[in-house]
Amino acid sequence: MHRRLSADDSAFQQRMRDYFTTEFPQDLRAKVAAGDKLSPEDIRRSQATLAEAGLAVPGWPTEWGGQDWTPLQKHIWNSELQAAAVPPPLPFNTSMVGPVIAAFGSEDLKRRFLPKTATAEIWWCQGFSEPGAGSDLASLRTTAVRDGDEYVVTGQKTWTTLGQHADWMFALVRTDPDAPKKQAGISFLLLDMRSEGVTVSPIRTLDGGVEVNDVFLDEVRVPADQLVGEENRGWDYAKFLLGNERVGVANTGLIKRWLVQLKEHAQQVRLGEGTLLDDPAIAARFAEVEAQLMSVELTAIRVSGTSEDGRPDPASSILKLCGSQLQQDVLELAVDISGPMSLAWDSLDSVPTWAAQSVPTYLNYRKATIYGGSSEVQRSIVAATILGLKG
Repeated sequence: MHRRLSADDSAFQQRMRDYFTTEFPQDLRAKVAAGDKLSPEDIRRSQATLAEAGLAVPGWPTEWGGQDWTPLQKHIWNSELQAAAVPPPLPFNTSMVGPVIAAFGSEDLKRRFLPKTATAEIWWCQGFSEPGAGSDLASLRTTAVRDGDEYVVTGQKTWTTLGQHADWMFALVRTDPDAPKKQAGISFLLLDMRSEGVTVSPIRTLDGGVEVNDVFLDEVRVPADQLVGEENRGWDYAKFLLGNERVGVANTGLIKRWLVQLKEHAQQVRLGEGTLLDDPAIAARFAEVEAQLMSVELTAIRVSGTSEDGRPDPASSILKLCGSQLQQDVLELAVDISGPMSLAWDSLDSVPTWAAQSVPTYLNYRKATIYGGSSEVQRSIVAATILGLKG
């Protein structure tokens, strides 16, 4: 069986490729390709540019900036964006809170938040995980007590990615501590990060970065009209959000770009009369990850082409499982190619930037097999929904 794009989808792919490689700001692409850190201003400018071109939130309803594309076209858009080193739209905005507000929010919340969320004029962060409530998210203890026209929110959120830059947080809070099931007493609130009682404390990670944060909420007053949907229905909205997050995590376009760059790096490392790319063991590892990438990409195309009614094919769990593992395999290969140069984490004249960045990047992406549903969770989903196994 041959899997190839139709003529229309091939033309669509070329249109995406042309825009990303020739019309999108080249200075931003150059930063991403070089592995340079983007400033918050860069990220906002990138997403505003994509929004102006109608390419920031294609999965949203068309009345709020989305595109009437097929699931396969959305996959092509995402793959071409990654391959061209275009900064991806903020996932907290575009694939997490935006779809939730569009699906379950009041008309007032949609008008108030969706346009600025699409352009990143509002930067969102995710307030889900807590100390003791990560994989077991339903055990969260942050409370929201109704007081007239407000909720009073008290608790702590952790691993809040880029919370130091965020304007707003979408948070799961416990509104009914006496609910018969712990999932039943949770609500979905929108919270202004400038509110009195909000404290953001950075967490320094193993790679030396401060990408994640603790967020302390000390009797933060949140207007009740910033409740999304119905009170105590937040768990349903969270499952909807996590389903959207999982789709597209395979990042095949990004992995393709990494492999192209990694081959160029391997050609810069001398080995005997040739280069590291001539080493049979290294060549075999490249062949292995490229074969894995091809299988993941074919699965992504198949899954994108068969998703129905906005619900991801259960095989999307295979994509999450295999795609996140493949990212880690490629970055481990990058560390091995860097060799002793990878021990220099700081920029040195004698060490290429790509080699100095290899270990911090490898360490950062250890999270890939956890977020969006851990590998263990994905295996359980595959076992139950695809293989029909029962525990």
